[in-house]
Amino acid sequence: MDVSTSVPEGLQVVDSYGPGRFRIASVVWSSCVIVTPEQTVKWPISSISDVESGSLRPIFNADPSIEVLLIGTGKKMERIPNELRECIRAQGVGVDSMDTGAACRTYNVLLAEGRRVAAALMLV
Repeated sequence: MDVSTSVPEGLQVVDSYGPGRFRIASVVWSSCVIVTPEQTVKWPISSISDVESGSLRPIFNADPSIEVLLIGTGKKMERIPNELRECIRAQGVGVDSMDTGAACRTYNVLLAEGRRVAAALMLV
């Protein structure tokens, strides 16, 4: 599904997503990814149970810092454990989980608004 929107050039926009892939800033990824305005990196997880603070290091180390993290949990929305949610908030980052399609669309909208947003996206 095409989810691109008008974003300043040079930023990592999610162009589209589909079964087993993402297209981000015109590059195709066939793995879970973490997307920040400046970069996209492979995210070595396979389910919500694999997510822990160490796997989110690219978000916590971003400079300038990330304000909001969207976690795309695949085809359907899954809640992230409260302990992980509190760990993310302790880093000064707001967090929300949603299905991956919604996370892609919301990331693009917030990016277009100039927000410091990141998306940790699981494959659909």
